[in-house]
Amino acid sequence: MNNDFLVHQADMLKLLEEVVNIESGSYDKFGVDQHAAIWCDRYKQMGFEVEVMPNESLGNNYRIYYPSETAEILILLHLDTVFPKGTVAERPFSIQGDRAYGPGVIDMKGSHVMVYQVMKQLFDSQDARYKKIEVLLNCDEEIGSISSREIIEKCALGKRYALVMEPARANGAIVSARRGVGTYVLTIQGKASHSGIAPEAGISAIQELAHKIQSLHALSQHDKGLSVNVGLISGGTSVNTVAPNARAEIDVRISTDQQGIEIDKKVRDICNTPVLEGIQLLLTGGINRPPMVKTNESAALISIIKDEATQLNITLDDVSTGGGSDASFTAGVGTPTVDGLGPIGGHQHSDKEYLEIPSLAERAQLFFNVLKRITQ
Repeated sequence: MNNDFLVHQADMLKLLEEVVNIESGSYDKFGVDQHAAIWCDRYKQMGFEVEVMPNESLGNNYRIYYPSETAEILILLHLDTVFPKGTVAERPFSIQGDRAYGPGVIDMKGSHVMVYQVMKQLFDSQDARYKKIEVLLNCDEEIGSISSREIIEKCALGKRYALVMEPARANGAIVSARRGVGTYVLTIQGKASHSGIAPEAGISAIQELAHKIQSLHALSQHDKGLSVNVGLISGGTSVNTVAPNARAEIDVRISTDQQGIEIDKKVRDICNTPVLEGIQLLLTGGINRPPMVKTNESAALISIIKDEATQLNITLDDVSTGGGSDASFTAGVGTPTVDGLGPIGGHQHSDKEYLEIPSLAERAQLFFNVLKRITQ
């Protein structure tokens, strides 16, 4: 396999170490912006403009584009990680054998390194295709892209393709479809009373919650790609008090937009209808990520990627996954989207998170070849 990026592997790993060792949890504005500065400075050196979309409490969002050209391709990367401040001090970047470790190493700082090296290769070879590519760095993917969703959708409109740089699956597969996501919070207010002296005077919020959990879980249709899960619960004040309050966080996964409409109504019906007299209910949230559906247009793009992979002697599959990403937003506005185009790794969001070092140069070469083929 001819790979022009192997000669850059040491430099790529050095840059990866630099950015992994920057704290950039979603709520760490300073760290997220510090991480972004690494990339903005480098893209500016290639003649790109950087549009900064400021946030007061979260990190900023950044649109990187070539000023004299109309971009055809959107590359989407997120700057944040899930890890709290102090994680880097506990376990900084390290290499063991053919794997690199550290907070965010695969999700998705390795992708940042890979994309930058590919863009620099285009620039250094004076291949004008780099001018037709727009890079969007968003600050809050790990907490639902609450500040960046509208920016992502706006940037995706009118693009020929959106390429989302979440890591490849552990087996190397790219992602062609994702389930949509809904997140709800149910707050229940009952009435406290001593459970020994006057239990009949109380109204148990926990009892009400138990009814709700059963009803919500019964909505799942796993064979149709629909699931409802009450993942977090809390409630009560003491073991000998009828619980005056309870709270639940509910996760919904959908495979089609129609499922989202229907399940949203059913969740609201259940969570707004008390079983016990005197209970007060408050439901917040909703469907916040549409499903990323494999379309004829995205299938054609996947065929191109697989063809380029074959020429590099890479066996490449595409898969559907239940996890959410910003690919749902680009696909949701009708832009053909492929995800999972980053390096290979695993154990994201854990202390075992790793990146397969050989995949850094391998997937960079594949991405470089794909960009040359799809950018006019």
